[in-house]
Amino acid sequence: MKAFLPCRAGSQRVKFKNTRPFAGNQNGLLGLKLDQLIRCDEIDEIIVSTNDIAVIKVAESIKSSKISIDVRPDHLCDNSATTDSLIGYVAQLFSNEHILWTHVTCPFFDSKCYTKAINDYMFSLENGTHDSLMGVKRIQTFLWDKSGALYDRSELKWPFTQSIDPIFEIDSTVFILHSDLIKRYFDRVGKNPLLFENSSICSVDIDYPDDFDFAELLFIVMASRSSLK
Repeated sequence: MKAFLPCRAGSQRVKFKNTRPFAGNQNGLLGLKLDQLIRCDEIDEIIVSTNDIAVIKVAESIKSSKISIDVRPDHLCDNSATTDSLIGYVAQLFSNEHILWTHVTCPFFDSKCYTKAINDYMFSLENGTHDSLMGVKRIQTFLWDKSGALYDRSELKWPFTQSIDPIFEIDSTVFILHSDLIKRYFDRVGKNPLLFENSSICSVDIDYPDDFDFAELLFIVMASRSSLK
């Protein structure tokens, strides 16, 4: 299976998000993510798609035959480029293979998570239950929109949260599908994706400066606890 890792230059909200030092890793979130992907035996190639010289330098500094660099056109990396336009680009890169799409911004989704996601995906294909997979976080709480509650208040206004029908937030940890489906639907998922549920920690996504600081602190704490075991 091949992994696609997009890392464009010019993050607006978190400057140099991909490569700035993170929790003692001088190669940043990118270095951490590449290490996690390399450790996943089910992945035989990691395509780092970027227009950022700093990203290329980090990727080249990590000596692994699994890593390949795709120099992506600048117009697919600027602030006006949509995910849909990038999907169209990815559709041209791959042929007749399973693709795992992931991001450096999920530092707690590690090699074990990737292995489980891939195995669950392959099992669902073999049994014909799903055609793709995407990482999600379960939300089962008191949600409202401007029109009112998104849960049933007809019997109990404040029911036990475990009795509320869950909804699922796409957490961008992982998407897996065959390249034929990318070309057919121009999407990161097929028509019947398996919802791969992640814990709150595995679902942590870095999008804003506070997210970066929180994730870095959490990573340090968890690493410290692990070293004490």
